[in-house]
Amino acid sequence: MTVGFPIMLGYLPIAVTYGVLAKQSGLSLLELTLMSVLVFAGASQFMGANMIALGAGAVEIIIATFVLNFRHFVMSFSFMNKLRSVPIRWKVPLALGLTDETFAVSSLHIKEAKEKNGHWFYGALTLTAYFSWVFGSLLGGLVGEIIPETLSQSMGIALYAMFIGLLIPSVKKELKVGLIAIIAMFINVICLQFMSSGWAIVSGTVLGGLSGVLLLKEEQA
Repeated sequence: MTVGFPIMLGYLPIAVTYGVLAKQSGLSLLELTLMSVLVFAGASQFMGANMIALGAGAVEIIIATFVLNFRHFVMSFSFMNKLRSVPIRWKVPLALGLTDETFAVSSLHIKEAKEKNGHWFYGALTLTAYFSWVFGSLLGGLVGEIIPETLSQSMGIALYAMFIGLLIPSVKKELKVGLIAIIAMFINVICLQFMSSGWAIVSGTVLGGLSGVLLLKEEQA
């Protein structure tokens, strides 16, 4: 729990912002809290709340969040490789609680997986992050009911700020990542002329990602 405390400090303000935006998008307090309980994926929840506000359908939201969270397959393979000696009854809940932050922190604490009952370490780390996110979402939903509408609407910029914050470190390492983001943006704008906003987001995400396969193709030795 001590190791997970910094994650909790980072999650709480973002979760509160999500709760306010989700409430603004039309979700009830129960619905926005259950989304955190059942989905537990910050970027996907922000995008899902935004798509709900735009009137996107369930299929569009599911496909878009699936594509966005596809990186979790890779993280899960790496994480589970460290926990080969851990029983399957532990692996399943630990995999469900895996996020970018818990994966990064657990990668710095490899030796715990080899210790007796070491899975309790990862379980406590995951639960600390999980409950802080759920609590922050609930708190944000409550705040969204009492703060002025103009203030809650202004918090919508947090969605874009979060994704820009995720993008900039990657662009600093590889400028082509920025080009991929621009390609995805243009695809989304073009698709908006022919389809709903939800499918336009899905198309921009998938086709933009495919362009990355070509642009970031490793050079053959």
